[in-house]
Amino acid sequence: MTQSQRILTHLKRGRRLDPLTALRKFGTSRLAARVCELRAAGHRIVTERRTVRTGSGASVVAFYRLA
Repeated sequence: MTQSQRILTHLKRGRRLDPLTALRKFGTSRLAARVCELRAAGHRIVTERRTVRTGSGASVVAFYRLA
């Protein structure tokens, strides 16, 4: 099973996915590229951007989910 297929399965289970989780669970360091491939294949994936606190301040992180 490809990374994109595993990501799609994760999303179909109603879960959201962020880049760090994708790296840990699926070994992909390019989640946005995999999401782009899935969108091109016709899957409706929504991007939610959230500001998260970090040790050095704050950072904006993208979370993906199926529409």
